[in-house]
Parts: sequence; structure tokens; C-alpha cells
Amino acid sequence: MSMEISREILPSLIAFARKNSPFYGDLYRALPETIHAIEQLPVLSQQAFWEANRLEGGQLLTGPMHDGIVLKSGGTTGNPKFSVFSRTDWNVFVTAFSRGLALGGLQDGDRVANLFYVGELYGSFLFTHKALEECPKRVMQLPIAGATTPDDVYRIITELKATVLAGVPTTMMSLVDYIDKVGGDPAASTVRLILFAGEAMYPDQRARLEACFPGVEIRSIGYASTDAGLLGFADLSCGPNEFRCYDDDALFEIIDEETGSPIVAPGIEGLAVVTALRRHLMPILRYPVGDRARWVDAHGTAHRKFLLRGRSDESARVGPVTLYPEDVRSVLASFPACQGACDFQLLTIHRDGKDGLILRIGNRNADPALSAQIIAAIYEHRPMYGQLLAQGKILPIDIEWVDATALEINPRSGKLKRVIDRRFA
Repeated sequence: MSMEISREILPSLIAFARKNSPFYGDLYRALPETIHAIEQLPVLSQQAFWEANRLEGGQLLTGPMHDGIVLKSGGTTGNPKFSVFSRTDWNVFVTAFSRGLALGGLQDGDRVANLFYVGELYGSFLFTHKALEECPKRVMQLPIAGATTPDDVYRIITELKATVLAGVPTTMMSLVDYIDKVGGDPAASTVRLILFAGEAMYPDQRARLEACFPGVEIRSIGYASTDAGLLGFADLSCGPNEFRCYDDDALFEIIDEETGSPIVAPGIEGLAVVTALRRHLMPILRYPVGDRARWVDAHGTAHRKFLLRGRSDESARVGPVTLYPEDVRSVLASFPACQGACDFQLLTIHRDGKDGLILRIGNRNADPALSAQIIAAIYEHRPMYGQLLAQGKILPIDIEWVDATALEINPRSGKLKRVIDRRFA
């Protein structure tokens, strides 16, 4: 983070949020009138943040919603999470991302097939489309969208000689499955670059894509989220799961989850936390991203590089689907056998080229026949999971009934690990 930018922007941003957002005004009530360092602020509680961010009677926003865009960033059908951007905030967000996108291998004249999802307030397709419009590289867009059937995707990218595919890995794998089935000719492919986002790309997936599109380069399109905003960009020096900080637009921190102190030295894993320096309608100040990370470059390096290490306890990411522990708890609470002392944890796995979820429930006395009912209830609360499962893009949920003592805890604090990411083990 540029110290000059931080000193200039941070105090005024915090003062603005305290004055205009009832949530931040109350949260920072006991703090000094002027804040000079980010460490003076508490790391946000995601639960408190989203409880304050309601479309009716909300306490988070700093002003009325009269222009811009509203996007859905997760949650179940009964507990959706909405992110609100003013027109100015949205334009600043996308323009900054486009500058990072231009450093990731795009070339003038590329024909980019946008395979991200659109509709139902999801932002990935619209965001990518606008970022490509603003990108310093002059490219031609092919707005196909992720819901398009693989046969139509293949026909379009073949007819229009797409050179770049952009989408979530599950969509890419569905396309590869189709090409393998129909016996597509790899030598005829014009695809030279695949840009992915929304989930990790694993070695087995990379191998299949490289076999399908010989000579293809596979890179992240960038690291951002609907709720947290700008997080990192991937230039040509970045390896898998590596990103660089947006120094002028976001303050990216890695926090020790036990002490709450920022981690400065490379190689030490902690919680990713971000402050959006140029977002005003819905301020993001020390927001837990939901990922774990560690620094790669030395402290003080411009656009410092970091490595993602999987999800934290904030949520479980299964392919492009996000599941929050509180939503799973709500489902379990509807079953009498799971009420009271029944605890659980979510384990994300990767097998046979797909992501999956194991719900481990600490209750040996429960009837295992409940498993099918619980799984069906989760699919009902998170329809996207069931839809992607039906399309063969992710694995079905599995339930393990165990003794409560078998649930994993943090060895230092004794706290239950609510989400465990097994994919990076």
C-alpha cells in the first residue's frame, strides 16, 4: 500500500463513514476523533455487517440508493446479501480492475468469449463486460454467458475464432467435456488464453484444458468480489493463486486470527482483510474477505504479491457457490434431532475434477436417515448448488455423523473450525 495514498485518503474516508453511516458511527463511537492508521480500527464482524446492510431500514449505507447498481453477493433465498454501488463507486471499481486485467496477458485484437453468469442480480458477467470495455487493451467482446449450452458455446467460439475464454472453471470443464464427447479438433482451436475467476483452478483441470487447447495459457482474470470489491490483480509474474495489491485503490491486509495483528513478514498464513479506499456509498473498512493468504514479496514492495491459501471460517466456496455457516445452521435448526448441542463444520474437497462439500455433524445419536432430508433442505435454500449439481459441475453434498469430539478445533485457541478447506492440503 502506498503510504502517501493511505495518509491522504484513509482519515477522510473513515470520517465520512462515521458521519454518514449509522453502522460505522456506532462501531467507531469510542475511537479517537481522527484515525491515522488502519490498525486503530476493529476488523469487521461479517454477521454484524450484513445485519446492518438491509434494503429496508438498513444502517450501513452512507446515503440513498438513487443511481448505480445493486448486486447479490451470496446468502440463501431467505437471507440474501446485497452489495450496493453508486454510479461513481461502480465506475471507479471497474476501471481500476480493468488496468490490472490488461497486465494479465490480453493482447490488442483478442476476441474474448465472456462465459460468466448473468441475471438474478449476479454481477460477474456485467462486471467483466464493463471491465473489458474499459481495458487499455483493445479487444472484441463475445457476450455468450455461462448459462449457454456447451454445444452453442463451442459453435460460437469456433465460428467467431475466439482467442480468449473468460469464465468460472466449472463452465470451462463442461465445455471440455462436450468437446471430448464430439471429438473436437484441438489443432483447429484459436483459443490461446483462458481467464478464470470465482473459484480456484486445480492442476487436474489445468491439464485437461491444456490437452483440449494445445499451447493455451491459463491465468486468473483477477481477484475481486461483489461484497469486498478490489482485492488483487494477476500480472505475468504471478503463479497459480498469486496476486498483487491494488496499491492506490485498496488496502489489503493479512491478519493473525489469534492476535488480530497485521502479518508483515512473508510466508506466514493469516486472514485476508480489505479496506476499499474509493468506495463511499457502502463503505468497506477492514472487511474479512473469507480467504486465507500469505505474503510472497518483502514488506514495502510496491504492488506487493500474496498467495491465496483457501477459504477461512467466513464461508465455504464450492465451485462458484458460496455457503455461509449461519445458513447451514438455520437449516439444521429446523430438524429437532439437530437442535441444541448439535454442532457442525463444513469441509470443502476436490475430487475427479470437481469441488464438493462434506457436512460433518457432531451428533452420533442422530438418525442417519436424516441425511437426505438435510441435504434436500440445503439445496432448497441454495438453489444454485442444486442447479450446478444437476449439470454435473460440482459434487453432491455428503454428510458425516461423528462424535462431537471428532470435530476439528484450532489447537491454539480451542475454537471450533467452522470451515475447513481440504483442497489446498
